[in-house]
Amino acid sequence: MLGIGQVVKNAFRLGTVIPAFNVPYLPMIKPIIQAVADLDSFALVETARIEWLRFECHSAEAVMQEFAKWDRPGHVRLHLDHIPVIDESGSRVDYSTIVQEAIDLGYHSVMVDGSSLDLAENTRATREVVAQAHAAGIPCEAELGAILREGGEAPLSYEDLFKSGAGFTKVEQAALFVAGTGCDWLSVAIGNIHGALSAVVKDKGKTEARLSLELLDRLRQATAIPLVLHGGSGVRREDVLAAIEHGIAKVNIGFEIRSAYEISLRESGGDSAKAQDSVYQRTCWLISEYFNVAGNRRLVAGD
Repeated sequence: MLGIGQVVKNAFRLGTVIPAFNVPYLPMIKPIIQAVADLDSFALVETARIEWLRFECHSAEAVMQEFAKWDRPGHVRLHLDHIPVIDESGSRVDYSTIVQEAIDLGYHSVMVDGSSLDLAENTRATREVVAQAHAAGIPCEAELGAILREGGEAPLSYEDLFKSGAGFTKVEQAALFVAGTGCDWLSVAIGNIHGALSAVVKDKGKTEARLSLELLDRLRQATAIPLVLHGGSGVRREDVLAAIEHGIAKVNIGFEIRSAYEISLRESGGDSAKAQDSVYQRTCWLISEYFNVAGNRRLVAGD
């Protein structure tokens, strides 16, 4: 059985993608894994620190315990997503301890996010976590550039921000960062937006984002490693498919399936089974219709 590092490299080489589904609620894990297996695809299930704090998946340990109940190793792996060095409130995070806990729990890959730091500090923190991950034989994802967050305080409209390129990953910095850290995958900012977290905006549709494919091409050439698209929900499908052909090998999906769960749970009066079915149906749609990766398991992961 191939490790997730090789699976993502295969996707990168073949111009296909590994969807990565965030799970802010533990009951979402079962239907996501079932959908991936039923469509003979391959995907990551992932959890981020902010989801433990603001939603109901509780902790890295709780997610691992639930994942282990339904694990289909030929179809899914578990990824530790977005462990920040500095969190959304501006507080320093004990990121190294959190990452080590996930490694000890058996997570298959990890991510450190030092994107709020300057290049030197991001490089230092990321290099530290890469060493932790590689010592355990697993890959490490990092982030460079300022990915916008839906519902944030940006003074400009999305269109104005896109035109300005504010916060986009810089090609020269990306080359230095990858060489200086040894990270395996790099999350880039090329016009993508993180999902909404506030109660005010989380049930509304996301801004339809688009991607700078010209910048993506330059980043691929400069780094020569698999690139990652965060905030995949709501991006124009034609841009996502083109980005996959131009170096994006992993796409994070959170808002798309989280909103399916939350809306169904509310409209059904708290019926968890119906909410799980909504997640299952939406995950199937994403795999088969949006990404068109149904049946690709053998292509990327072998038998």
